[in-house]
Amino acid sequence: MALPSRLWRLLPLLRGAAPSVCQPARTWGSRGQRGARGSRGSEVIGNIRPFKRGLLFSALSYLGFETYHVISQAAMVHAAAKEVEEILEQADYLYESGETEKLYHLLTQHKESEDAELLWRLARASRDIAQLSKTSEEERKVLVYEALEYAKRALEKNESSFAAHKWYAICISDVGDYEGIKAKIANAYIIKEHFEKAIELNPKDATSIHLMGIWCYTFAEMPWYQRRIAKVLFANPPSSTYEEALRYFHRAEQVDPNFYSKNLLLLGKTYLKLNNKKLAAFWLVKAKGYPAHTEEDKQIQTEAAHLLTGL
Repeated sequence: MALPSRLWRLLPLLRGAAPSVCQPARTWGSRGQRGARGSRGSEVIGNIRPFKRGLLFSALSYLGFETYHVISQAAMVHAAAKEVEEILEQADYLYESGETEKLYHLLTQHKESEDAELLWRLARASRDIAQLSKTSEEERKVLVYEALEYAKRALEKNESSFAAHKWYAICISDVGDYEGIKAKIANAYIIKEHFEKAIELNPKDATSIHLMGIWCYTFAEMPWYQRRIAKVLFANPPSSTYEEALRYFHRAEQVDPNFYSKNLLLLGKTYLKLNNKKLAAFWLVKAKGYPAHTEEDKQIQTEAAHLLTGL
């Protein structure tokens, strides 16, 4: 550990005090004078020793205080990190268990946290509460904007977090529903950029790949009037194809098979758009039979069954 600058300034006094006082006792006048004055030198030396001991004690006491201070700070940081780790473990357990409201309640108690991992989870939890059927429209709007703020803070704290990029993009997309077609199209470039960054940071995250597929699917099925508006507002409006969307959905499935009921549903719906009913039915059957752990899973089962009836 590096000694504080004030302590280093004390140490030369401890090293140099004896020579500076003792040296004149060996160089003054004749032998008699030297003896007489030598006794005075001894007296001075005798008087300086308690001073040296006191100074050394003060220096060591200061060093001890600084060491205690550093160790205390390290202990506090370690304790805080351990607390965050425990919260994240609880949060992940609740998320996997589908305990949406309990998860939100847990994380909102720590909404002032500076930890990116906690903040993006809070953004996700806020969004999940917003999507519950019992959430009112007014509450939903508040939650959507809160989720965006949490995701933004997570990204500011750690730009290397793929999850922070992913949830920031998701939350921007949600906000677009309240800000009109112009803002939604303008935000599309930002959304795509962050999804691509998330995939770059973690190419094994099936969800990020899936969301990039949704981005492509959305712009592939954009109504003609929205395309016209986009061309008026932007020189190069965002665009994509069903084929591109399909590649992302299949890539997500290859990375993590059956990871998400909506990916199965969208594979079926994309094949329907491409008039391939055989493959559409294959994926829709899988979506219909997917175990329903969440409210969204139940909604997807219902939609898949409806689309199969149409086939």
